[in-house]
Amino acid sequence: MHEKDVLISGAGIAGPALAHWLVRYGYRPTVVERAPAPRPGGQTVDLRGAGRTVVERMGLLPAVRAVAVEERGIAYVDTRGRCRARMAADAFGGEGMVAEIEVMRGDLARVLLDATAEGVEYRYDDAVTAIDQDADGVTVRFRRGPARRFEIVVGADGLHSGVRELGFGPEGRCVRPLGCAMAFFTVPDRYGLDGWMRMYQAPGATLALRPDRVPGRVKALMAFRTPPSGLHRSDPAAQRALLTRTFTGIGWVADQVVADLRESTDLVVEELGQAHLGSWSAGRVVLLGDAAWCPSPITGLGTSTALVGAYVLAGELARAGGDRDAAFAAYERVLRPYTDQAQELPPGGVAGFVPSSRLAIAFSTAVLRWMNRWPVRNLLATQFGKADAIELPAYEPQSEASSSTF
Repeated sequence: MHEKDVLISGAGIAGPALAHWLVRYGYRPTVVERAPAPRPGGQTVDLRGAGRTVVERMGLLPAVRAVAVEERGIAYVDTRGRCRARMAADAFGGEGMVAEIEVMRGDLARVLLDATAEGVEYRYDDAVTAIDQDADGVTVRFRRGPARRFEIVVGADGLHSGVRELGFGPEGRCVRPLGCAMAFFTVPDRYGLDGWMRMYQAPGATLALRPDRVPGRVKALMAFRTPPSGLHRSDPAAQRALLTRTFTGIGWVADQVVADLRESTDLVVEELGQAHLGSWSAGRVVLLGDAAWCPSPITGLGTSTALVGAYVLAGELARAGGDRDAAFAAYERVLRPYTDQAQELPPGGVAGFVPSSRLAIAFSTAVLRWMNRWPVRNLLATQFGKADAIELPAYEPQSEASSSTF
């Protein structure tokens, strides 16, 4: 075991971003990922506030802009497709409901993976199965391959984190369900979006379509109210059947989207929840991103908080000069106020995103028409301002960072 070997579980956004910074500070990260290969595509994510600043400090902002999706904004439509309210992408200084920089999750991940091709070991189609800590390090056992020793282990493996399960306890003690599920998939571009993300609400169900970076394709989002059921672990055929039952006949272009769903090959279904833990570390194991503080997609802050968290965790490890406990404590002290704010849901919460009745939809539409007027504008400005609600520390470059062990 090298004195600076770090294992990161999860090769999405947070894991490679952390690996990027650790290499700069002289560490040797290994990233293990359950998926058999890097996951392409995915839904569009927002690059906002401090998250955008972190990417700029990484030197990767031009690469991200090169793969950004051109979106004009968001438009709420009725059952006949008529626009009832809209917000342009340049609203609130480019930090509105559709951010100035929107990028496919897979494209952002690819930028990070390309940037960490040197100095980072990636292990796909594998997962952590056991973690045994002692005074000198951590023995990690994997689903494939022999056990290995590391100085610390980072769980950056999402809301349903396997590392968190091993080091902090069952998911039911760490995650609060929000009573809502989302489905994401790609469909043919036959909907006349004209560069706008279009959203339609029916009682208990919300359908959204947004442009894809690839011509001829559109990203679909289906959201619906549901009690916790383990739907995200269900067979894809069962997931498609439930989506078909829920969205057939609700209006607008839902029936066509349901038909296109049958041919889609990239369906992902997720039950929404938020991670809440009293501490993000346990000995030599520490959590990052959605595994630690998942704000949920409703906030639009998951990607930015993951990028900021990776920056702070790596920086505090370098700054601590070998004091692991001090590094983890500083990581939480700097970051928790930021992630606590990020977890505050927008006005209306799940009920605003997926209204349960036509009366609630009418009220929601009336509020949306006031998005750029007082007092709704002030409320939304507070929500969107959370993306930048942290003063990013300045950490030492590699040449000055401590070379002490943990």
